Amino acid sequence: MKAIINLKIYDYENYIDNGYIIFDKKIIEVGHMDGFKSSHERIDGKGKLLIPGLVNFHTHVYSTLFRGLDMKASPQNFKELLDDVWWKFDSRLLLEDIGLSAEVYCDECLKSGVTSIIDHHASGEVSGSLDVLRNVIIKKFGMKAMFCFETSDRFDLGECIRENLHSVNLGDGLFGLHALMSLSDESLEKIKIYAKNSPIHVHVAESIEDEEHSIREYGMTVVDRLDKFGLLNEDSILAHCVNINDREGELIGRKKCAVALNPTSNMNNAVGIFDYNLFTRNNIKILIGTDGLGVNVMREWQNLYYMGKQSTGNPSGIVLDEIRNHIVESYRYFNRISGSRIGRIKSGYDADFLVFDYNPPTPMNSDNAFGHVFFGVFDSMKPRYVIADGHYKINDYKPQIEFEMRHDLVNDLWERIGETL
Repeated sequence: MKAIINLKIYDYENYIDNGYIIFDKKIIEVGHMDGFKSSHERIDGKGKLLIPGLVNFHTHVYSTLFRGLDMKASPQNFKELLDDVWWKFDSRLLLEDIGLSAEVYCDECLKSGVTSIIDHHASGEVSGSLDVLRNVIIKKFGMKAMFCFETSDRFDLGECIRENLHSVNLGDGLFGLHALMSLSDESLEKIKIYAKNSPIHVHVAESIEDEEHSIREYGMTVVDRLDKFGLLNEDSILAHCVNINDREGELIGRKKCAVALNPTSNMNNAVGIFDYNLFTRNNIKILIGTDGLGVNVMREWQNLYYMGKQSTGNPSGIVLDEIRNHIVESYRYFNRISGSRIGRIKSGYDADFLVFDYNPPTPMNSDNAFGHVFFGVFDSMKPRYVIADGHYKINDYKPQIEFEMRHDLVNDLWERIGETL
């Protein structure tokens, strides 16, 4: 067992100004320093701040090796962005590329305090791709993760279904779908048979083109089409939902699905601003993701706050405590679907947490702790220590897991992509 003492401890629900934590794989004991009596191996926290590890609820690990690549494309709309950039890129990914992407991504996640992810994967090699991710993310880096393959008519449908079912049966999978504009009714009928009651993970109305395509080709909105095929299963993740209408919002809330917002990606792709009031009036669970655009989950929670105010047209349209509550509920969601126990610094929970050098410029207490975390820690700080399942993944800013950066693989991948330009 290990101990860290003389800490500020905050888990979005409780705050301890001068506390300690004793942990192994699980958190064993947490309390005020006046009650500390342990003689275990210890680190003096020297007033540092401890918070739970972060979760990325919607990302694309495969996008890592895209960085710096010039696709010589100038897409004018979202469909062109898919056709001319992302679908040309991911269709050329081989299993070894996926493994390297995951190693780089995990290293960057941990440096940014992310200890759990839900990945939405796509690659030219379908079969075995999620096992490659699993072996790197869970087995090598010791992070928590949920997986799915982005089922689409541009791939072999049977392979996509089998890859998803493999993860669902292992207990760490959702059933993945790409935007419905890439799936026919015939495909959705087959998916319905195999997905059964499994939560799905799907792109929904990221751009208005997705909605327009659905209405034009099928006479109904994207969410209505999902419902038609019985795919709005409880705890499903509907990513983006930037362009849904009130009826779709009501349906999502009634079916107890969650929406994973990706504010920075939405700005980057110029697809619009989500309707925050629509989510709140329909009691929709809000999660946060990066959509593969980096690993900075802290930034995404901040952009949710700022873009949400823009969405409501009111500088007081979102109070800070709403964001805190979304974070608390998002941990509960992850625990429910994954069987984990994260998000609380409490006895019996998994020892997944971060320790920051944070010297409050103003008094910090239980009433304003989240304000300090949100505007101070989330804004720029990097964790000195990252612990996942009781193991130091980042120790005194130094990554503890090594991997080889294979530029030869990247060069081969980029050359293959060049064949499609």
